[in-house]
Amino acid sequence: MHAPRRFEGSDNYVATADLKLAVNAALTLARPLLIKGEPGTGKTMLAEEVAAALDMPLLQWHIKSTTKAQQGLYEYDAVSRLRDSQLGDERVRDIHNYIVKGVLWQAFTAPEPVVLLIDEIDKADIEFPNDLLRELDRMEFYVYETREMVVAKHRPLVIITSNNEKDLPDAFLRRCFFHYIKFPDRDTMADIVKVHYPTLKADLLSAALQSFYELRDVPGLKKKPSTSEFLDWLKLLLAEDIPAEILRSQDGKTIVPPLAGALLKNEQDVSLFERLVAMARHNR
Repeated sequence: MHAPRRFEGSDNYVATADLKLAVNAALTLARPLLIKGEPGTGKTMLAEEVAAALDMPLLQWHIKSTTKAQQGLYEYDAVSRLRDSQLGDERVRDIHNYIVKGVLWQAFTAPEPVVLLIDEIDKADIEFPNDLLRELDRMEFYVYETREMVVAKHRPLVIITSNNEKDLPDAFLRRCFFHYIKFPDRDTMADIVKVHYPTLKADLLSAALQSFYELRDVPGLKKKPSTSEFLDWLKLLLAEDIPAEILRSQDGKTIVPPLAGALLKNEQDVSLFERLVAMARHNR
C-alpha cells in the first residue's frame, strides 16, 4: 500500500489554496483533474510541479489537431512488419515486435504511480475525449493484435489541460474533477514574479505590474497578455536594464511600454493600444 499523497504546493510554483484543494480532490476521488484557464497561466507547469512535489514520475502526452485516442494506447506498425517480412527478418514471427506502446500503456504498466499529463485536449477532434472514456474509467484496454488485456498496476494521477477552444463532451466532464485557474490578481502575480526573479527591485515590479494590468484592461484586445508573457517581458526589462521610471510618463499617464512586443502579439492590438494612449494624451 502506498501512503496517501497530498499536494501542498512547491517552491517553484505559486499554487492558490483552491488549486491545491483541486489536486488533492482528484487524488482522493481517483478521477482525472481537468484544468482550464487562459493560455500561459501555468496549466502544463502544474503537472510538472505536482509530479515533483509528490515524487512521482511524469508522463506527458501533448495533443495536436491530428492526435487520435488510439495513439495513447498503442499503434500496430504494419508497414515495418511488411518490410521486415520482405527482407526475411525473423522478427516478423512475433507480432509484439510491431506494437508501439502509447503513453497510457506506459502509465498503466509503470512499476509505481505516475502523473499523466494530457495537455491541451481541446486541440483534438471532438470525439477524442469520448474515445478515452472507458480506458480512463476502468484503467484497462484490450490489444486486439496480441489478444491481451492491459490493466493498470497503479491508477495514475491524470491531469488534463484545456484552453477552452472547444466544449468537451458532458460524459467526459462527468468523470473529471474540474478546476478553472483564474488569472492571477496583482498580489498573486507579485508572488509568482518573486519565484522567478527573487532579486527584482520593488519599484520596477510595482511599475511593471501597473503597466501590465492597465494593458490587460484595455477593452477590445484580441489577445490579452498572459502570465508567461509578463515573465518574458520582465526578463527583457532586466536584460536591457530599463529603470522603473521609463514605464510611466512623468505625469503618470499610461504610455506604450518599452519592449511591448513581448506582451502584444498582433498588429491590431498594438495599433489599438497606441490609439488609446494618444487619445488619453490629447484629452489631458
